[in-house]
Amino acid sequence: MRTIQPEELKTILESHAKWLCGEGGERANLRGASLRDANLRGASLRDADLSDADLSSANLYCANLSRADLIGADLSRADLIGANLSRADLIGANLYCADLSSANLYCADLRGADLSDADLRNANLSSANLRGANLSDADLRNANLSSANLRGANLNGGVGNMEQIKSLQLEEWPVTYTAERLQIGCQNHTIDEWRTFTDSEIQKMDEKALGWWSKYKALIFLTIETSPAEPTGASV
Repeated sequence: MRTIQPEELKTILESHAKWLCGEGGERANLRGASLRDANLRGASLRDADLSDADLSSANLYCANLSRADLIGADLSRADLIGANLSRADLIGANLYCADLSSANLYCADLRGADLSDADLRNANLSSANLRGANLSDADLRNANLSSANLRGANLNGGVGNMEQIKSLQLEEWPVTYTAERLQIGCQNHTIDEWRTFTDSEIQKMDEKALGWWSKYKALIFLTIETSPAEPTGASV
């Protein structure tokens, strides 16, 4: 793993800024770099390649890691354990399989971000905007999701924090629910919509869906009733 010294990092960021503005320069290539404890507060890293990088305990407060073009900031498989990403712009960022355990994502903007297979155990996601984010197969155990916006998030197969997001596995399909929505496999609808689906509507979802639904429908609604998910309290 290549260690990036502060002066080299400064040069890379300056060149990246020129590249973003179409003034020459080149895209920041920090793939697999060691940036442990680095101070990247407020840094502009839109569309940068930070895949497989060690950013553990790094300060990324208010950093811009969003998607400027079709590439998107790549933080896939990055080590972000204990990193400070509070108020960071991560719109459309690729955080596939990233380790964000114990990271601070307070008020981070994660709209449309790919957090599939990410480790978010003990992460602070309070007031984070996760609207439309992909949280499939993410581990959210003990994560703080108070006031987080989960509207439109893909929760398929995710392990919930058992407070705002609750999850269970019933044979081949994972079941995940919030205070308002219920996701079974790739099907995400409001809890009220699930209550009113007809057998023919369920049948259209998958060839095995109706038999499975007939078997587990009562159990699922009983679970939601006896162990409801807490509302996030999000204002948006």
